[in-house]
Amino acid sequence: MIRGMQNIKVGILGSGDVGKALARGFPGLGHEVRIGSREPEKLAEWTASAGERASAGTFEETASFGDVIVLATLGTGTESAIDLGGVANFDGKVVIDATNPLDFSSGAPKLFVGHTDSLGERVQRKVPKARVVKAFNTVGNALMVNPDLPGGPPDMFLAGNDEAAKKLVSQICHHFGWGVADIGGIEGARHLEAMCMTWVLYGSKNGIWTHAFKLLRKDEASRNGK
Repeated sequence: MIRGMQNIKVGILGSGDVGKALARGFPGLGHEVRIGSREPEKLAEWTASAGERASAGTFEETASFGDVIVLATLGTGTESAIDLGGVANFDGKVVIDATNPLDFSSGAPKLFVGHTDSLGERVQRKVPKARVVKAFNTVGNALMVNPDLPGGPPDMFLAGNDEAAKKLVSQICHHFGWGVADIGGIEGARHLEAMCMTWVLYGSKNGIWTHAFKLLRKDEASRNGK
């Protein structure tokens, strides 16, 4: 259970592998989850297998449903998904931005925004009354919930302007089996999105997609948020 929040409703925009992986994690914490899709009727089999706390809906229905909203769309479709969800439905809510601005148009992956801006910052500007936290973008969907790695647990790097929102997302990360490394404001998304490229390039070169990052600290207490 996320401390201080009983039976929260989580709306996940995006029904690909990332959205489904995260959607399976929240019911295990006692929370309701709705996964949003342009064609929610195609998710009937998934919702049946995910249990009674899981449902599917349109982007607008999902954004309205969620106390917490997760963006799990392709980077190129993120801003369009927000429009479909209705910008006002994001107001005041914690928004977990798990997206990456990946561009595969030339074959090899690259970022379509970076250095002086990021997709995370674009999201925050798009929903200015929301509290956006960049997280879950530096690892593959197979390890997002309960990552079991030698030498683990790995660390989830996150960035955002609202400290209370980051505290909530940190609790979610801990419940999902992660350590947490907070790197500051939402402008840090520029670096976390570049970390995704590091993750992708390592995986491409070695043919391994079950890897994650870990920040080594001399003070182990800081790892547990103490």
